[in-house]
Amino acid sequence: MKRNRYVNARRNADWTIDQDWPTYTAEEQDRWRRLFARQEKLLPGRACEAFLEAKSRLGLSSVGIPDLMDLSEKLSALTGWRVAPVAGLIPDDAFFDHLANRRFPAGVFIRPEEELDYLEEPDVFHDVFGHVPLLADPVYAQFLEAYGRGGRRALERGQLHNLARLYWYTVEFGLMKSPRGLRIFGAGIMSSPAETIFALEDASPNRVGFDLERIMRTKYLIDDFQQTYFVIESFDQLLHDCYQDFGALYDRLRSGPEFEPDELAKNDRIIAKGDFHYFRAKGRGEGKCAGFPSQP
Repeated sequence: MKRNRYVNARRNADWTIDQDWPTYTAEEQDRWRRLFARQEKLLPGRACEAFLEAKSRLGLSSVGIPDLMDLSEKLSALTGWRVAPVAGLIPDDAFFDHLANRRFPAGVFIRPEEELDYLEEPDVFHDVFGHVPLLADPVYAQFLEAYGRGGRRALERGQLHNLARLYWYTVEFGLMKSPRGLRIFGAGIMSSPAETIFALEDASPNRVGFDLERIMRTKYLIDDFQQTYFVIESFDQLLHDCYQDFGALYDRLRSGPEFEPDELAKNDRIIAKGDFHYFRAKGRGEGKCAGFPSQP
C-alpha cells in the first residue's frame, strides 16, 4: 500500500480534497487509537489547560480518526474555524489563505506503522490531535488568523523564513507558563511522546522567555528535538506582541544577527539554560551564548 494514498486524490482549486472517511482501514483506525492512547496518558499535567479542555469539548477520542466535516461543525460553533482536508503539504500562499479565512489545512493520511514514532510530513494525527483543539480557544484562534493574514506580506518581501520561525517556535514547539509550571501548547510537541517529555523535563535544551524579534532571528532544527524552546506568558501576550504591523520589524531583520538553534542571546530572559548533554552525545550543538564565550 502507498505511504500516502491521498497523493493522487482530486484537488480543488484551494488544494482541499475529499477526506473520504469511510475508506480508512481497520489498521489505520487502530493506529489512531494507539497514538491517541499514549498521548492521553502523557499530557495531563504537561499540556496547557486550554488544550485539554478543548480536546474534550470537541469530542476528540481514541475511538478513531475524526470525520473532519463533523469536527468542523463543532469547531465552527465555538470560534468560526473549520478543518480543511488536504493530501499533505500545500503551497505557502494557499496555506496562508486558509489560515486568514479561519480554515486549518489538515493532512488526512495517517502515518505508516514503521513511522509511528517519527514522521517528517504532518499527518492527520499531528494536524488534528496536535493543532485543532487550540483553535477552539478564541484568543489563540485570533492569533493564528492574524498569522495567516501576515503570510502574503512575508512572501512578497522575501522574508518568509523570518515568519516561519515564529510559527515553528510557537504553533509547533511553543511552551507556556502556568501557575503549576511550564506547559506545552505547540502541536509538534503535543503529538510526540518523546518530545512531550524532552521539552519539559530534560536538562538538555534552553528554555527562554518569548521575544518576537529574537525568535524571528533564530534558526531551528527540523530533524531532531529543539535545542531552544521559547516560553509565552499566555495566549493574550502572544496575540498582543504579534498583532502589529511587521513592516519596521522586517526592515530590522534584514540586518543584524541571526542565531543558531543552540545559541543564547545577550538579552535573553533565561528560564533554564540547557546542559546540551543529549545534543553533545550526538555531536550536535554546544549551547553557545551570542556575545559570550562558549560554555563548557
